[in-house]
Amino acid sequence: MAGAPLDALARVPLFADLKPDELQQVSLLFKERHFAAGETVVKEGSDGAAFFLIVEGEAAVSVHGRERAGLRAGDHFGEIALIDEGVRAATITAITDLVCYGLTLWEFRPLVIENGAIGWTLLQSLAKLLRGELARALDE
Repeated sequence: MAGAPLDALARVPLFADLKPDELQQVSLLFKERHFAAGETVVKEGSDGAAFFLIVEGEAAVSVHGRERAGLRAGDHFGEIALIDEGVRAATITAITDLVCYGLTLWEFRPLVIENGAIGWTLLQSLAKLLRGELARALDE
């Protein structure tokens, strides 16, 4: 089967509440991508229009030149860029050879526009994520 692994995709908070058939539709839009150790996957401040799900390897994350927690198989990044085409908030660099599944905005947007149920579920998922972030900020 082509596309991203369904079990890994179902663990991504943005997609976790999609019905199985909806998740399958999203999954089929993903393309496998390979990055060599040392290669920059995305650069902070650059335009963003893709989401990545890591299936093999490890990556470093830096924000304003400061190292953050790294990423490994099962981790993901770029969900905001997938929706708003904004600039990247971090630089992601492959530490080891990296295998990812990538989804671009221009492949994702038509599915969401044509399927209101998927769009609504994604909107609710984003609201949950935002609510969680606000609650954490208020607790600090």
